[in-house]
Amino acid sequence: MKQFLDDNFVLQNETAQYLYHQHAKHLPIIDYHCHLNPKEIADDYQFDNLGEIWLGGDHYKWRAMRTNGIDEKYITGKETSDWEKFEKWAETVPYTMRNPLYHWTHLELKTAFGVSTLLNPKTAKQIFDECTEKLRTPAYSARNLMKHYNVETVCTTDDPIDSLQYHIFLKNEGFEIKVLPTWRPDKAMAVENAQAYKSYVEKLSEVSSISITNFTDLIAALRKRHDFFASVGCRLSDHGMEEFYAEDYTQADIDNIFNKVYGGTELSRDEIVKFKSAMLVEGAIMDWEKGWTQQFHYGVIRNNNTRLFKKLGVDTGFDSIGDFTVAKSMSKFLNRLDTDNRLTKTIIYNLNPRDNDLLATMIGNFQDGSVAGKIQFGSGWWFLDQKSGMEAQINSLSNMGLLSRFVGMLTDSRSFLSYPRHEYFRRILCNIIGTDVEEGLLPASELPFLGQIVENVSYYNAKQFFNF
Repeated sequence: MKQFLDDNFVLQNETAQYLYHQHAKHLPIIDYHCHLNPKEIADDYQFDNLGEIWLGGDHYKWRAMRTNGIDEKYITGKETSDWEKFEKWAETVPYTMRNPLYHWTHLELKTAFGVSTLLNPKTAKQIFDECTEKLRTPAYSARNLMKHYNVETVCTTDDPIDSLQYHIFLKNEGFEIKVLPTWRPDKAMAVENAQAYKSYVEKLSEVSSISITNFTDLIAALRKRHDFFASVGCRLSDHGMEEFYAEDYTQADIDNIFNKVYGGTELSRDEIVKFKSAMLVEGAIMDWEKGWTQQFHYGVIRNNNTRLFKKLGVDTGFDSIGDFTVAKSMSKFLNRLDTDNRLTKTIIYNLNPRDNDLLATMIGNFQDGSVAGKIQFGSGWWFLDQKSGMEAQINSLSNMGLLSRFVGMLTDSRSFLSYPRHEYFRRILCNIIGTDVEEGLLPASELPFLGQIVENVSYYNAKQFFNF
């Protein structure tokens, strides 16, 4: 019987252990998509206690606690202390066995705090006090936690109207870890609510110093902000959306739709999709011009629980996997850009696992030899960033593409304690390859080359792909 969370956690054979310990373990981390708060990095924020750093904003844990019958006041309640919330989380942890939260929780305790004790109601107070004492020391500030995990680069997620003041501050200060912005123009496309959209466009007009009265002005303002993001070091864009939008449209169509929504009139479904289609193309062209990488996270149904959404707001744990039909629209969007030779480097993340093979074959249609792995099947995302989800993504990519050219893992997290997800991914990767060697499916004579593949997927591919 293997010991839980020992040095060979997940690594089921000697070859896997060799690949991880000799080729993956000590490599730096490039976290090219996350939701860290750049202000907390700039301020070198000091967390007050383990409950604050672990439970603040973590909708993964919130969902588990609700499922375990925990009252909302111990989850998001403002009247409840961090300790009281943590105590309820500790009650929940034993019931998360076989959920990735169980692995993540104990990986984070071990790698950040050196705590190997299992978290449960009996150990909660001891663990809370021990970790809180450490968190209140300079060694556990936001920046030092990043250094502790050997982080080299992080890319945050930022709206076009963001001032990027904290990124600029960190760059001018010479902070050794690159903290780069990512262009996330979702709100510039969100025409479902005319009043909210008009308010956003007015803010965009203000920060860009461009008077926006028509669609051409809108694109000019976004382009100006796009240039500004590039000046601060941005290398990637990102879109969070339900599905790909690739409807046919004319310039007159889009001009009329913009005038309509900006004038306060709600749009039809057809008009919304046409407008989003045009905006995706315009943004993709900007990215291509600068040599950026565009990312697409698709397939989520957000804010399913209307009652609790109204009470708690977005990103509070009420999103789920959608079942959108995307192959034709995804192909049409990519082909539209490729036909004009304006398709930039692209990463696509699916949320529904049924799309794994679809996406693994789709990316092969638009590889053109100009860049190794130019079109990427993104790592297991959100509900799929657990062991079986990552294994399925790796296997689909391996079967239908080149795993060796994959740019690897990211945290997609708001937490400074989430970096063990990179370790988790690397262990899974090494176990898959190591098992193939042990079973004679890959040649043991090629172990040095396989070690290089592990290093590339864990670190070097991303460094080269994003020009870091």
